[in-house]
Amino acid sequence: MRKFVMVLAAIGALAPAAANAEAAVKIAAPAAQSVAEGTSETAVLAGGCFWGIQAVYQHIKGVTNAVSGYAGGDAKSAHYQMVGMGTTGHAEAVKVTFDPRVVSYGQILQVFFSVAHDPTQLNRQGPDTGPQYRSEIFPQSEAQAKTARDYIAQLDTAKSFKKPIVTKTGTISATFFPAEDYHQDYATKHPWQPYIVISDAPKVQNLKAMYPELWRDEPVTVAKAGGATN
Repeated sequence: MRKFVMVLAAIGALAPAAANAEAAVKIAAPAAQSVAEGTSETAVLAGGCFWGIQAVYQHIKGVTNAVSGYAGGDAKSAHYQMVGMGTTGHAEAVKVTFDPRVVSYGQILQVFFSVAHDPTQLNRQGPDTGPQYRSEIFPQSEAQAKTARDYIAQLDTAKSFKKPIVTKTGTISATFFPAEDYHQDYATKHPWQPYIVISDAPKVQNLKAMYPELWRDEPVTVAKAGGATN
């Protein structure tokens, strides 16, 4: 099912609708945090429409780039129209590049589970349905895979959510393919687009309210970071 644009009769109706659109859950950080090594690390995360995931991570201190794209399939099918059919193996994903001395991989995951999406929804997220909108972490190393698995077990044991987490973690070092240029920085470029207002802007506001220590006002956009391949 293609993502759709929610058309409302009046712009004034958008604000109250958005207020109830996204429920964030305050959760504990991972019990085991990896020690920072080097100055740059990447995480590849899928949790529904990549517009909102990208927008969230662009507002986190220590993130140097957040690129919308596709992961889980091959290069030939890494195109929006094909991925939208739900048969390519790809998920809409975001590649987050960050400085682990400023923000840890554990904190990246904490935001992912807490405010960026609902990890208990299977093959859907909000109004969007299909395997291309699944919840999945694509670990870039065995260490990341272990951190993700341990964290999911921790959250499920603590019953942090009303339902079990369905996030996949088994695809190690999947190739990430940047999405088309018009998808990059979409929420920043189109803040009043109804889908953004209702489905994605609340995620960003939840980040600011729940994790002020991670928040930065000025988003790091793909344009400012030097492009989708960085």
